[in-house]
Amino acid sequence: MNKVLVIGGDGFCGWPTSLYLSEQGYDVTIVDNLSRRKIDNRLGVVSLTPIKSTQERIEAWKEVSGKTIKFVELDVAQEFDDLAILMGELRPDAVVHFGEQRSAPYSMRGACPKRYTVDNNINATHNILAALVLLDLDAHVVHLGTMGVYGYDGAGLEIPEGYQQIMVRGDDNVIHNREILYPSNPGSIYHMTKTMDQLMFQFYAKNDGIRVTDLHQGIVWGTQTDETRRDERLINRFAYDGDYGTVLNRFLMQAAIGYPLTVHGTGGQTRAFIHIRDTVRCIELAISNPPEKGDRPVIRNQMTETHRVRELADLVARLTGAEVAMVDNPRKEAAENDLRVSNASFLKLGLNPTTLAEGLLSDTYQVAQKYADRINRDRVAAATVWTKNQKPGVVTVKALEEGKARGDTGDVVQMQDSA
Repeated sequence: MNKVLVIGGDGFCGWPTSLYLSEQGYDVTIVDNLSRRKIDNRLGVVSLTPIKSTQERIEAWKEVSGKTIKFVELDVAQEFDDLAILMGELRPDAVVHFGEQRSAPYSMRGACPKRYTVDNNINATHNILAALVLLDLDAHVVHLGTMGVYGYDGAGLEIPEGYQQIMVRGDDNVIHNREILYPSNPGSIYHMTKTMDQLMFQFYAKNDGIRVTDLHQGIVWGTQTDETRRDERLINRFAYDGDYGTVLNRFLMQAAIGYPLTVHGTGGQTRAFIHIRDTVRCIELAISNPPEKGDRPVIRNQMTETHRVRELADLVARLTGAEVAMVDNPRKEAAENDLRVSNASFLKLGLNPTTLAEGLLSDTYQVAQKYADRINRDRVAAATVWTKNQKPGVVTVKALEEGKARGDTGDVVQMQDSA
């Protein structure tokens, strides 16, 4: 049985991944400092779904599956010695690294969140790599990165999987072919830390032979997997607030409580998306297909489809009858962008992508409806701005009028139960 250390295994992607790997027969140990729960406390918001303590979750999983997941509360970014001792005792075959502050808006809230994001994310990644070298441990590192390292400028080409072929004119006027990391273009402090992760992986793979797979993931939507459905105590986190809620989940939540769908700017931002159940499958595929020792890091684009934000709002409005509000964009970004992304490697490994379907949208919508009384409406708007020149994404009469002028709100479509 392969041993897997899941760092950040209490989080939105980490928890369902831990359950999925356990179900597939892996010996799973979760390491987490529970910082995501503490951030909720600071923001005055809780998960839309009522998530249990980590211990209760693990006990529930043992009851329904007969399988054991171990849990260690540990701050990977700050407690290097304890991390090294744990890894030395466990000797994992793979280390799945979710242990980073994952919100772009939260990373832009001010000096303290910016510093925390940099300190936590970069230290966590480096401590894992340094511990592997110290222990002479040949464990495969599978890191959850982000499509955001590429930027969203719409350069008129398909974004490759991590590396870009270039031609360089040398001193002898001869053209030399080279392959480099695709040029980074982060749009937030969070995305910046992920670009720094890439450089650390590149160095440790070259210098110490650390085997690394870096997954550049799109925006995750949905909330439940086959494993989290098995008991109410296993339910996954559902963030809805302006800092941590992902865009499609937020639209479905807004529709469930009769709140206008907040489309930032023109809504012309094209983003890459992946359903949570594909996330967990991709992690297993990555674990099962490690690079050889001494190879450069493998980079895989972990996404299944791309959509413009306003098109998603139109879809949800048609399905639910929700209103659309064209609000200010709190981010400093291009108003419109195209995005073409290669995900050939996961398709080659056998991923059968989950694409946007009414049934799956309905499932997430029903989760939002079920727990709508837990929503703090004061935390729904995206209030964090990138610079003093941006404005919060707040619904106004003008925003609603602009949404109606676009003709977004369609007839209500009866949504069927997909359970």
